[in-house]
Amino acid sequence: MTPYWNKQGLLYCPSGSGRHPKLLSHAANPLPILMEGDIYRVFYSGRDRNNRSSVGAVDIDIVSREVIREHIDPFFEHGTEGSFFADGVSIGNCYEVDGVRYMLFMGWQNPAGGHWRGDIGRLIVNPDLTLTLERQMPLMGSDCTDPVSLSYPWVLPGAERGFDMWYGSTMQWDAGNGEMLHTINHASSVDGHHWERQGLAVPYEIGTAQAFSRPTVLGSVERGFEMWFSYRSGMGETYRIGYARSRDGNIWELALGSSGIAVSAQGWDSEMIEYPYVFDHKNRRYMLYNGNGYGKSGFGLAEWMNA
Repeated sequence: MTPYWNKQGLLYCPSGSGRHPKLLSHAANPLPILMEGDIYRVFYSGRDRNNRSSVGAVDIDIVSREVIREHIDPFFEHGTEGSFFADGVSIGNCYEVDGVRYMLFMGWQNPAGGHWRGDIGRLIVNPDLTLTLERQMPLMGSDCTDPVSLSYPWVLPGAERGFDMWYGSTMQWDAGNGEMLHTINHASSVDGHHWERQGLAVPYEIGTAQAFSRPTVLGSVERGFEMWFSYRSGMGETYRIGYARSRDGNIWELALGSSGIAVSAQGWDSEMIEYPYVFDHKNRRYMLYNGNGYGKSGFGLAEWMNA
C-alpha cells in the first residue's frame, strides 16, 4: 500500500460567545510545542473583525485528541499602524539558539490603496511559553533577492551546517494567469541570527504549482530532507498540500503526487487543505493542517501510515 496521511479529524475550531476580539475566528498555521506527556500547546493565528491576525493557543492531548485548555487571551497581538506586522501575524515554526527559543512569523502590511505584503519577524518564546517580540524591525525584509514580499518561514538546525531557512518569496503578483508567483526560497545561517539568502529552493510550474506557502521540513544531510507545503496552481483551484524531497536540502525535486493527503469528500476540509505542520511524537509522525477558509474551519490532525 502506498504511504499516506490517515486523517484523525478536526481538533479545534474557534466557536461560541465571549471570544476575545482579537481571536474571533480562524485557527490558521497551527504550531505545536510539547508541554508534557502527550500534551502540546498549539499556537495559531486567529483573526479580529478586520481580518487582522494575532497569536492564540489551545492545549491539546495529541493522542486522545482532547482539548485540555482553550486560552482566551491572545499570546501576541498584531502591531500598531506603521509597524511591519500592523495587519497580521502568521506563525511559522520555532528553533533554539544558545538556550533561547524563537518563534518565526510573517508580519502583514495591508496599506490603503496598495497591495498587501509581508516581512519575516521573530518572537522570543519565554520559559513559561509566553511570547515577546524580539525587536520592532523585521528579521528579514525585502532586498534584491526578495524584492516584493516574504512569508511563512521555517528554520531547521543542523549539527554541522548551522541553520537552514525555507520561506516564501513573491516574484510577481500576477504571473500572467491571474495568480501570483510566490516561491519557496532558501537561506542559511552560521549562528541562527544572520542569514545569507540563497534564492529559489523548490522548483515551480506555472499553471500547476506557482503559489506556495508555509513549508514544513524534516530530515538531515544523512537521511535526506522532506518538505510539505500548501500550493495553488493558478488555474482556479484552492490550496492543496504538496510535497518535495531533497538529498542535501539545497536541490529539491517537486513531487506533488506524493504528499499523501487530499481534500475530503465532505466536511471541514472538503474545499481546501493548507498550512501543514509535520512533527514526530513517540515514534509516530503527525501533521497538523488547516481546511476550508484559510483556517476558518479550524485545524485537524493526520497520522503518517507507512503501509
